[in-house]
Amino acid sequence: MRLSRRGLSLIGCLALLSAGLPSLASAEIDQAFGNTLVSHYPDGGWVRHWFNPDGSYSARFSSGRTITGRWRIEGDRVCLNNITPAIMMISRFCSPMISASVGERWESRDPLGRRVTNVLQRGR
Repeated sequence: MRLSRRGLSLIGCLALLSAGLPSLASAEIDQAFGNTLVSHYPDGGWVRHWFNPDGSYSARFSSGRTITGRWRIEGDRVCLNNITPAIMMISRFCSPMISASVGERWESRDPLGRRVTNVLQRGR
């Protein structure tokens, strides 16, 4: 159960990409690339998420597990596709875009409704 809670913090990881990709200006895309989104769970677990300009995505969990996928913008949402290995049979997940800057924190929920606190950190 613990892994699935962290593994499904994809809503938090999508917030990173959306933080860098508001529909306002393409220059803001730089917020996502070269930086790290960290999703923190109340039990102390975390997930580090990385988005790349070529559309690739990867994440590492506090347990040591890793996942990869592809991201793309679909309307006003950011979607992860081809998530491998699939977490609880989820290989695709979309989230609304939001705006955030390096150093900002925000609350969100994972796909199971659990709360996470996200922070966009400078660098990898």
